[in-house]
Amino acid sequence: MVNETLPQGASPQRTRQAWSVLIVSTFAFTVCFMVWMMFGVIGIPIKKMLNLNSTQFGLLMSMPVLTGSLVRVPLGIWTDKYGGRIVMAAVMAATVPAIWMMGYATEYWHFLTIGLFVGLAGGSFSVGTPYVARWFPKNRQGTAMGIYGAGNSGAAVNKFVAPVILVAFGWTMVPQVYAAIMLGTLVLFWLFSYSDPAHLVPSNVKFTDQLKALKDPKVLKYCQYYSIVFGGYVALSLWMVQYYVGEYGLDIRVAALLAACFSLPGGVLRAVGGVMSDKFGAHKVTWWVLWVSWICLFLLSYPPTDLVIHTDGGGLSLQLGLGVRWFTVLVMVLGIAWSFGRASVFKYISEDYPDSIGAVTGVVSMVGGLAGFALPVLFGMLLDATGIRSSAFMVLYAWVWLSLIWMYWAEMRRTDVVQRKADARG
Repeated sequence: MVNETLPQGASPQRTRQAWSVLIVSTFAFTVCFMVWMMFGVIGIPIKKMLNLNSTQFGLLMSMPVLTGSLVRVPLGIWTDKYGGRIVMAAVMAATVPAIWMMGYATEYWHFLTIGLFVGLAGGSFSVGTPYVARWFPKNRQGTAMGIYGAGNSGAAVNKFVAPVILVAFGWTMVPQVYAAIMLGTLVLFWLFSYSDPAHLVPSNVKFTDQLKALKDPKVLKYCQYYSIVFGGYVALSLWMVQYYVGEYGLDIRVAALLAACFSLPGGVLRAVGGVMSDKFGAHKVTWWVLWVSWICLFLLSYPPTDLVIHTDGGGLSLQLGLGVRWFTVLVMVLGIAWSFGRASVFKYISEDYPDSIGAVTGVVSMVGGLAGFALPVLFGMLLDATGIRSSAFMVLYAWVWLSLIWMYWAEMRRTDVVQRKADARG
């Protein structure tokens, strides 16, 4: 049934198949993202077991992100060429053995090596995005891709599920349970997904040829935006649990629950970002996302500070810093803003590159993922060097500043100049 040639047009059968593809693909992506973020929770007892410093811990968490980022370009190309159904199924099947083996690792290099293979799950994004988009008309693609992108909430699901298993049975049980979940998801996806030969794009494009897309200023700009809204999201999803544990001294279960306040809205509300991008345009949504990010990261960057003001009556002591409640509120707002931003970036792509969505998506998501790999390592290095945990937010704040400047000069100022010239000619 699932291999039959699908009817064209907006027939009831076609509509049903499109929504079936969207629902089952979103579920599969959620599970893949949950697995991809696994080290964000189990990395804490592993760090203690292996006596790792913050830099080593950052590298440990980032290894799956590295692979998941690098494979996105070829997976996007293969999706255009072979179809999303077969490529998505292959990705999930390839990760199951690696996830299972994670529970038997004992040395640091074991975790790094196995993490590289587990990271294949992160490549599912550049498969599902074009696969889902092509089942819907252009005016609904932003919404469809936004719903699919809500699978980012797998980062929050991981924070709900993994700590419960960890506390009850030990961290080694987590990858074994996740392997079983991934296998079940693979079967479910294969049963309820469909293939349409009309969606295939014949191509002999090579990986190295596809990287040439980075010479396109538009693609490079979208990479910059996505390195914040996705790379930053991945990095903080991995880093947040240990931040709560180290900064506020919370139990790992409480820390994971509060960290989910960042990950869950940031994943689920991506669908809303897709709707907003369809309605208001990708440019306007992205512009406001960056400004909200700027405000939140400015406040989050400020480290706990004790000030003594000398007065006539003696010293006046002031303590400045974010308590756990206000910190959680700010990261929740940040997560919501970034969810809208992830949807708006791919609305840009679907409008500018309708015939090569898979390939361009692969390039942009690869760069965003590489940012998600580099940032936790950088967070760890800064923490080891300065001892200031909020230095992680300082890095992100500077990165947002760069994006705001770039967006102004590349889009807003150029629009103003063109408009003034048109008015002068008129």
